[in-house]
Amino acid sequence: MGEADPTMKPRRLICAVQNYDWGRKGEDSSVARLSAKNSGSAVDGGKPYAELWMGTHPSGPSFLVAAAVDAGEALGEEKKGVPLKQWIEENPPVLGKKVVERWGGDLPFLFKVLSVAKALSIQAHPDKELARKLHEQQPSVYKDDNHKPEMALALTEFQALCGFVSLEELKDVLIKVPEIAELVGDEEIGNVLGIKEQGESDKLILRSIFTKLMSASKDVVSDTISKLKGRLSRESKVRTLTEKEALALVLENQYPADVGVLSCFFLNYVKLSPGEALYLGANEPHAYLSGDCIECMATSDNVVRAGLTPKYVDVQTLCSMLTYKQGFPEILRAIPLNTYISRYIPPFEEFEVDHCSLPSEKSLVLPAIPGPSIFLVVAGEGKMQVTSGVSEEVIREGHIFFVPAGIEISLSAGSGGALQLYRAGVNSRFFE
Repeated sequence: MGEADPTMKPRRLICAVQNYDWGRKGEDSSVARLSAKNSGSAVDGGKPYAELWMGTHPSGPSFLVAAAVDAGEALGEEKKGVPLKQWIEENPPVLGKKVVERWGGDLPFLFKVLSVAKALSIQAHPDKELARKLHEQQPSVYKDDNHKPEMALALTEFQALCGFVSLEELKDVLIKVPEIAELVGDEEIGNVLGIKEQGESDKLILRSIFTKLMSASKDVVSDTISKLKGRLSRESKVRTLTEKEALALVLENQYPADVGVLSCFFLNYVKLSPGEALYLGANEPHAYLSGDCIECMATSDNVVRAGLTPKYVDVQTLCSMLTYKQGFPEILRAIPLNTYISRYIPPFEEFEVDHCSLPSEKSLVLPAIPGPSIFLVVAGEGKMQVTSGVSEEVIREGHIFFVPAGIEISLSAGSGGALQLYRAGVNSRFFE
């Protein structure tokens, strides 16, 4: 028997944090807690911790831990070894044959944790064709030529806006929100109220109305929001506001005079309980509002924004690219694989996510799979071992590992509570 390939074992990673201003501050942030345990860095109580990135994207690359370290040892910059992307390029078998054939020498997915204190921008992600075009035209804004389907898996109650409301709800908005009705105009309202059932014609009308709203001048938007805020503030003293009305006031407080405040009436208000997930295909409008989640996506950072942001907005591109599909989005629930593992399978070939909850002092074998994985430990501690005999490693909260294709892993939980981890990998349907 030859020696085992030394590259074919789990590799501990030091991962990147993004401190965007919408992130939760200090210890309130799951991102802050996990990243502190991941890298040994101290948490700054006054700083927002928005996203923890696990993968090969150049805007937030992961690094292999340089040398053998004790499980409890603090890591610092000096412990950063080679970038994960470089190491994969030098060792392509770690991706598995089919993944290399399909995506070349890079991970096709990007894994994240998000901690959201205030709304992210009203946005959509372009499909592959549009992504290539935008990247060619404005490479400084649209830095990737890849699409970015994504999935958000709630760790806490997680709120988002996602997709356009149904035809009936849209009619309701135009009748009951006079400020929006005034901005949109009688002719457009008549067009909507005249639609008897959903079809292609109402997509064109919805596109026309939404484009008119999002393209309105700053003065008109500011005046409209001012009237809306005044009316809702008065009416809140004599009646309970609807969820959307209350949300509009929250968004106005976060982003005064921003057109995104008005657009919330056109989008579905989604509340995920922990363990529920939402997936977003290309050209679907959305905005995350609050809560902590696990997120997985194709390796891309392409975002077209049109509101609720101080960043660059591209209203015409956004309004022209959307599908204008109406109705409440599908909530994705996990499929149990066994007693301890459940799987989230979105309709995208680049990724899926497993959740493993292993009770104290229980053990589990994770079968070999044909593609690469990234493991994130979110709670507890235990041991991980490659079943082919490589020495076992202590794992605990905040530890992140790259696991090569084709290796079987044994996990065992310690005595101090359940070992909780998430695994991102290439969608299992891709290999069927």
